[in-house]
Amino acid sequence: MTRNKSRINEKKSEAISKKFQTLQEELGIDFQNDKLLYQAFTHSSYVNEHRRKPYEDNERLEFLGDAVLELTVSQFLYKKFPMMSEGQLTKLRASIVCEPSLVSFANELSFGSYVLLGKGEELTGGRARPALLADVFESFIGALYLDLGLPAVFLFLEKYVYPKINEGAFSHVMDYKSQLQELIQRNALGVIEYEVLEEKGPAHNREFVSKVSLNKEELGIGVGRSKKEAEQHAAQFALDKLKQSK
Repeated sequence: MTRNKSRINEKKSEAISKKFQTLQEELGIDFQNDKLLYQAFTHSSYVNEHRRKPYEDNERLEFLGDAVLELTVSQFLYKKFPMMSEGQLTKLRASIVCEPSLVSFANELSFGSYVLLGKGEELTGGRARPALLADVFESFIGALYLDLGLPAVFLFLEKYVYPKINEGAFSHVMDYKSQLQELIQRNALGVIEYEVLEEKGPAHNREFVSKVSLNKEELGIGVGRSKKEAEQHAAQFALDKLKQSK
């Protein structure tokens, strides 16, 4: 019986090792200390069911990863949006590091399938639980930081998180109109005006096209489901145009 258990445990360990090797290959990351990677995906319920083995859960790594994520996202936003106020930066960062966003990142990378769970947690659908997935993403960031340092964290985020910011995934919390107004006023460039060029579509699915002009000259055009959204997109386009012309 003892020998059989030992063989079963060996097979489980080999399967876990193979699984995490696959994850590293998919992410293009090579951990120096595999134990940190395993720990990042180890839920407390798994530890409770394997008390005779030296497993550690990911709660401490989650604590560290939360801080590292805030720092790295803050630095990216600080450099990318030089016209954005402290309050706007804080609001944008909060939308990126909040639970729903972290869950989205974790799901995109299929992190849920790698989590080591206890049987009870598995049976109750823990693998898909939002809080668990968000925690795993943060603990992975913590493990990556400890093992390979900040440069590795930045590289990972540049591949999987920063592009979403660049693509406007969080534009719903960004006040581009205020940024544009601030830029125009600070540099005394003139007067900006917004104009609705077109309204189309049925009442329940309306689409607006808005234009923003500087001194009567078109600076950007935006489309949105509301007048406000269209103006925000026009202002975003105008900001990019002004920054490129510097």
